Order: sequence, then structure tokens, then C-alpha cells
Amino acid sequence: MTKVALLGAGGKMGVRLSTNLQGSRFSVDHVEVSEAGRERLKQAVGADCVEMDTALSQADVVVMAVPDRLIGKIAHDIIGKVRPGTALIVLDAAAPYAGEMPVRPDVTYFVTHPCHPPIFNDETDPVAKNDFFGGIHAKQHIVCALMQGPEAHYALCEEVAREIYKPVMRAHRCTVENIAMLEPALSETVGITLCLAMKEAVDDVVRRGVPREAAVDFMLGHINIGLSIAFGVFPEGKFSDGALYAIEQAKPQIFRDGWLDRVFSTEAVMKSVKEICAA
Repeated sequence: MTKVALLGAGGKMGVRLSTNLQGSRFSVDHVEVSEAGRERLKQAVGADCVEMDTALSQADVVVMAVPDRLIGKIAHDIIGKVRPGTALIVLDAAAPYAGEMPVRPDVTYFVTHPCHPPIFNDETDPVAKNDFFGGIHAKQHIVCALMQGPEAHYALCEEVAREIYKPVMRAHRCTVENIAMLEPALSETVGITLCLAMKEAVDDVVRRGVPREAAVDFMLGHINIGLSIAFGVFPEGKFSDGALYAIEQAKPQIFRDGWLDRVFSTEAVMKSVKEICAA
């Protein structure tokens, strides 16, 4: 049976992953350094922890459910304790893309990250509809990259990724650079920033006299239809002439020329991930 060492098993993310690995074909050694984390894990899944060195020495796969900024440091701390041919699965691309992973050609590095449940979905169960993060009830897609290692390890690591993030629909094969562009650049630098900008706009029209519930309902409804048209989910939909005029007038007021290059150029993405690792 394939042995998985789950590092950070008692953290918020680690408990999610521990829960999902229950009942899988993998034998899991849970590793958690904090007493609070060990107790949290015990209460959540009934699992006892294994000492780090023991788990690493027996592992076929090591899943690093640890804070993004610590991935490189922890990888350097543990790399001498794993066997040749071990696959290390990292849940964020920042450290790998920034060159923070230790040099060891005889191990596999695999990067995976959840896309989180999509806005447009077929969930009908209220519990699944309210699983916004994913990995519990709602279906989601994931991205995966084989940074180094034999091709056969891609299938193995994707299988682990599908278990820890389940229920999973599509698993997109990407490069590490692709995933670094997706997060932080696409999802956080652009997507979440724009989400917060829309929230600020709602707050401002409320300050100017619009009832808050009306402003929230109006914004969320228009976001829904706007995204459905922009991403082709509503093929027969189109923006009105008035909307197109407003968009044309607004873009130069809100976005500076060249903003895409400033966000997605190789230099910009590398700068962002290095700052994350150094935080």
C-alpha cells in the first residue's frame, strides 16, 4: 500500500486533507508538531500522529500542508530524511517557482492547488452550495504540475491530489509557472482585488444614500449576468449598447495602460512569489 506522510496534519488545511484521505487506498502517517494541532486532529478524524522522522523515512509520498511562506524552509529541513524516489507534493507554487525547493534530483516535486467551487455549478444540495472553499461537499476543479520526477509520478500525485481536494471534476495539467500565474497573479492580484474594489464601490454608493440591501442585490445580480456573458456561460446573452458605452468610458478611468504586463510578465510574477516567500 502506498504510504503518505501528511505534514501539518493538525492545521486548518491539514485537517481537511486528513478527513478526505480517510477511506482512500493510501496509508497515511499524520505529522503535526503542535500539541493543539494534534488534539484538533484527534477530535476531527480520530487519528494519532507519527513522529516526523519515522513518517518521512517510510513515505512514498509527502504532502506538505504547511503555510506557503514556510514551504521552502521546511522542504530544506526534511529533504535529507526522505528516500530516493519519494514524491513531495506542495500545495502552492510560490516556493517552487521562486527556486526555494532544495536541489535533489532523485525525488519528485509536484505542485497542486484547488480552483475552488465555480460560481456556475450544478450543486442542488444547500450544504454543497454553501461550501465556498471546496474540499468538503462542493465539486471543484484543480491544477497540477510535475516540476521534476518521472512521468509515472504524475498519475500517482494527481490521484493523491484528487483525494485531498475531493470531490474533484477536472484536473488541469499545467507547468509550475502556469500555476504561479494563476495564483497569486490571476486569482489574487487581479480577481480578489477586483472583488474588494466592487465591495468598496457598494460601500460608497451606500454612503451616498442607496439602501445597502438594494446595492448588494443589484451588484451581485449584475456580477452574475456579467460573468456569464463575459465567460460564455450564457452564449445568447450580450451586453447592452449602454453597458458597452459605460465599459468603454470606464476602463481608462479604472485601469492604467499596460496593467496586464505589469501583473503577468515573468518578472512581475517572480517578484510576487519571492515577496510571498519572504513575508
